[in-house]
Amino acid sequence: MWFKNVIFYRLTEPFEYSQEQLQALLAEHSFSPCKSQELSRYGWVSPCHLLDDLFAHQVHGMFMVAARKEEKILPTAVIKEAVGEKVSVIEQEQARKVYKKERDQLKDEVVLDLLPRAFSKFSQTTALIAPSQGWIAVDSSSHKRAEELLSHLRGSLGSLPIALPDVNQSPSAVMSHWIENSENQLSSFDVLDECELRDNVMEGGVIRIKGQQLEDEEFIAHLEAGKRVVKLAIEWDEQLQFILHEDLSIKRLKLSEQLQEKMADEAAEDEVAQFDTDMVQMGLEFAKLYPALIDAFGGEAERP
Repeated sequence: MWFKNVIFYRLTEPFEYSQEQLQALLAEHSFSPCKSQELSRYGWVSPCHLLDDLFAHQVHGMFMVAARKEEKILPTAVIKEAVGEKVSVIEQEQARKVYKKERDQLKDEVVLDLLPRAFSKFSQTTALIAPSQGWIAVDSSSHKRAEELLSHLRGSLGSLPIALPDVNQSPSAVMSHWIENSENQLSSFDVLDECELRDNVMEGGVIRIKGQQLEDEEFIAHLEAGKRVVKLAIEWDEQLQFILHEDLSIKRLKLSEQLQEKMADEAAEDEVAQFDTDMVQMGLEFAKLYPALIDAFGGEAERP
């Protein structure tokens, strides 16, 4: 159940809910399937499939929540073809032109007709809330998808004062500096063999490098020519490996061999107990990683 991607948000006000309070509030906005004429539905589900109807799972002061989305799949080509057929019939039978306003009305009719027969696509997004550490971590590679969960949480709670991390130094500039001056890297952050560079001048100018020593002269020359690092593969504290983006989002999170061995030694026989163990270990690692990231880029910015 370890997250594959992480977008951190900081809590700008205390998150003061007991498990019972949070459970009751989320239960009022739990997931239910789409009705025949609905395009989508979004709601809370249990973060662990063995804990039915437990929408806020708490371990060691942290909460795990999960939301499910159902979307009806209506291919654009199918809708377009059905509308075209209706337009052709009207124009032939009534000898007149069908204009945009009427086409839009016909499109709405087609969608309503197709919805009961449409297939559904399901997706799930999970978040870890650490009130005492002051952050929320969302398992998502997309800010849009993460904001969808947080918006639903805000609606369920009535308010949710949060903000993306804001640091004093440009992550892109700092990551570029790490490569140009490898001796100045922070001891807990080891640069690996993958990165992406972007040209500040030429729009769309991107260079992707994988499986190479990033300290090579050829690579350094790109930085000296004005390109900047926007994604960088990192191993943190010999525990986690990931791709760090310039917006401080984390992609392709993996456990180091050392941490995998530790987790294997501590494996529980019961599946729910293992879920709790994984959740605690992940929370502990994130509790160290989040402030380390903030410190690495000059600390939390104080904006007016």
